[in-house]
Amino acid sequence: MPPPHLSISILLLCLFFFTLLEATKPLNLTLTLPHQHPSPDSVALHVTRTINASLSRRQLTSSSTCGTGNPIDDCWRCDSSDWSSNRQRLADCSIGFGSGTLGGKNGRIYVVTDSSDNNPANPTPGTLRYAVIQEEPLWIVFSSSMFIRLKQELIINSYKTIDGRGAAVHITGNGCLTIQYVQHVIIHNIHIYDCKPSGGAVVAASPTKVGRRGRSDGDGISIFGSQKIWVDHCSLSHCTDGLIDVVLGSTAITISNNYFTHHDEVMLLGHDDKYVLDTGMQVTIAFNHFGQGLVQRMPRCRRGYIHVVNNDFTSWKMYAIGGSGNPTINSQGNRYSAPSDPSAKEVTKRVDSTDDGEWANWNWRTEGDLMENGAFFVASGEGVSTLYSKASSVEPKAAALVDQLTQNAGVFGGPSRDDQGQSGDSYSGYGGGGDGGTGAIGGTSRGSSSNGDNNFFGMIFGNNAPPRPRLTLLLLPLLMICVLSTSTLLLW
Repeated sequence: MPPPHLSISILLLCLFFFTLLEATKPLNLTLTLPHQHPSPDSVALHVTRTINASLSRRQLTSSSTCGTGNPIDDCWRCDSSDWSSNRQRLADCSIGFGSGTLGGKNGRIYVVTDSSDNNPANPTPGTLRYAVIQEEPLWIVFSSSMFIRLKQELIINSYKTIDGRGAAVHITGNGCLTIQYVQHVIIHNIHIYDCKPSGGAVVAASPTKVGRRGRSDGDGISIFGSQKIWVDHCSLSHCTDGLIDVVLGSTAITISNNYFTHHDEVMLLGHDDKYVLDTGMQVTIAFNHFGQGLVQRMPRCRRGYIHVVNNDFTSWKMYAIGGSGNPTINSQGNRYSAPSDPSAKEVTKRVDSTDDGEWANWNWRTEGDLMENGAFFVASGEGVSTLYSKASSVEPKAAALVDQLTQNAGVFGGPSRDDQGQSGDSYSGYGGGGDGGTGAIGGTSRGSSSNGDNNFFGMIFGNNAPPRPRLTLLLLPLLMICVLSTSTLLLW
């Protein structure tokens, strides 16, 4: 007989193996993403309470010229006598699912002094690209206003804040911002526009990881498999594909105080209806202004839980909020102003679904929303559930206060936000051309865009990249050991 301690060790090893095997089943719906909140309704409730508290505080201190009632802005602009001397205070101010996003908090202040992007594979110190690929936490600021035309997509590492306050920072060019399989990233006060597809080039993702990139779609900001991401006070327009895409198991995200204009497919949340990990996607969309020249996807949701709160939807051409794959959409305290087109009054669209029975149980709810110019929201779901009641137990501040809450949406001190290159409600997507990487801001020509809902997001490293680890492969040796050891025990 083998020694007792050996028998016990073998049995424990087998138990450990089967526990891990159970945890790696691909369709195990109890699997959660990193930073996925177990009770998204409670997060929605906390957001409404935070807004109400900030508004109440402003009423009590109405003599203040700073407070707007917007809890994010009042946090860093009003609670400190000089925000520029305490920039990292911003990291304490996010709300919703992205609350607690650190960015480069407690890291060094890194000053970008060089606006060039000459070598994406080996970036020059002083450039934005050099800063964002570093391994250490960095709070990145800019020495002056600058125009950065990217040669390839800008791959951002974990624990980074790109803070454009105090300067006019414009980012455009090939690929734009990629947040891929990282966490704790803050993008704040940046102009992002005219982003074009890129790929086929060697690009650095860290000081030690350099590889050939696959094709990017030309999104303004692409978020892949990442958590704790906060995009705040940016102005986005005129990109080839989406302005912001959140896909492939990303969660714990807040998109707030941004200004979106002149674009077709504004925001995509969820990679594919069948991509199970996106069930854990949780996104807060708050205090944004959806302005002139927008067509659809504000956002377009697949799976997940999306809280849309206190946004101003000026207009749309097709619909404002769309979805498929049974996402939960919690719309509270928004202003929806429908276009004059009588066929486009509905706020909501069940994409690729014509059968009411297919989506009748999807949990889409509207509360405290203001519908203007004939706008209407088609709710669905089997009544107000207990959890949803908890989320909605505090009346959201909305109709009369949306102007106040979104008055500073976009980049602070930017130009007239509804006049960035085009006037009126027209939209024309990027169709190629441009000035070859040099020239004035907005110096690209624009044509038409016709990207569908089923685009494959190929923004991954090419042949030089190792595949993402699969735990089942790592467990095969354990399985062999377990089987052989168990057989030995039985034969002993």
